Amino acid sequence: MESWVRAVVEAIHSSRTQAVVYLAGGASQALGWLLSVPGASGTVLEVVVPYSRASMAQVLGKMPLQFTSKQAAEDMALAAYNRALKLSGPGLQVMGVGFTGSLGSSRPKHGDHRFYVSTRTQNCLRTSHVTLLKGLRSREEEDKVSSHFLLKAIADACRVSATIQSDIQESEIPKENVEQFDEDQELQQVINGQICMKVYHFAEPVEKNFNRKVILPGSFNPLHDGHLRLLEVASSMCDDGLPFFEISAINADKPPLSITEIKSRVEQFRKAGKNVIISNQPYFYKKAELFPGSAFIIGADTAARLVNPKYYGGDYNRMLEILLECKSTGTTFLVGGRKIEGVFKVLEDLDIPGELRDMFISIPEEKFRVDISSTEIRKSQGL
Repeated sequence: MESWVRAVVEAIHSSRTQAVVYLAGGASQALGWLLSVPGASGTVLEVVVPYSRASMAQVLGKMPLQFTSKQAAEDMALAAYNRALKLSGPGLQVMGVGFTGSLGSSRPKHGDHRFYVSTRTQNCLRTSHVTLLKGLRSREEEDKVSSHFLLKAIADACRVSATIQSDIQESEIPKENVEQFDEDQELQQVINGQICMKVYHFAEPVEKNFNRKVILPGSFNPLHDGHLRLLEVASSMCDDGLPFFEISAINADKPPLSITEIKSRVEQFRKAGKNVIISNQPYFYKKAELFPGSAFIIGADTAARLVNPKYYGGDYNRMLEILLECKSTGTTFLVGGRKIEGVFKVLEDLDIPGELRDMFISIPEEKFRVDISSTEIRKSQGL
């Protein structure tokens, strides 16, 4: 490995950015460089090589019109970004990387030897396109050139300085496209389902590495002291979890929240200095897929609904199947007491199926009890 390549990889690994990489048709040497330098496990979350048509269609959820194209690379980067959001460690920046190339092969090609590399971060989509001079290099040499460009693209997305020391001709200088997203565009992408979440880090950064998220879902209209105290108490029971509030922009039985509504609710967390996630999944079994291994904080009323077959078309086995699938991802539920039909109830008052009991953990009433709700606060304010 060349010394400048090692220096760039070391800088990438020091950036506290985690990435999922999808690539096909080249840049294979870049993977070896990234994975062979110490620190790779903190940067590379997953690498997928969707070489076959079926594999690419599965990764993208559709068959691309052209496999080696700007659109295909950007679709790969977006899919990788969404995957990275789900797999990343709490509190870390994430990136999706897509590469697709058509390089020299064992048989002569009629078209250009070319490649596209795209990176998607929270607010930016960068894509580069390089057309190589045919016959100038061997396949291995073309792979090395494409690997240099892939490495630089990752370094740029990590805001790491990197100058490629690659022997390229003037006609091979990359064509670049950069698209920036503002907050409204990001939130619209969440609402539309293009990206699965937007994370706001308002809490003071901490040096400790957390293994999972502790999530309090809700509408928070408005956020009140009971919410803040509940997350604080629950987090104290999970010292390996970074606390987050979570709002779904999509509701199961109401229209989606508007961007104005979302930003108004987010502002509450900015003022309070608390982390919040905007997702597009109103159902807990989907949240479990979105936040694998997380601990969700819920009230006893929500816990009762979770295990009630009524909400699964009356099918007890379907309820069990869905919640066992959640359990397989490492999901747990921290259950606080709530009034149900005027009576304050805790987890121990509920009939939880035996196969699911170790998923549910009680928050003792002596540690937390607040009977006021956001609905009651809105009523008292005449809203």
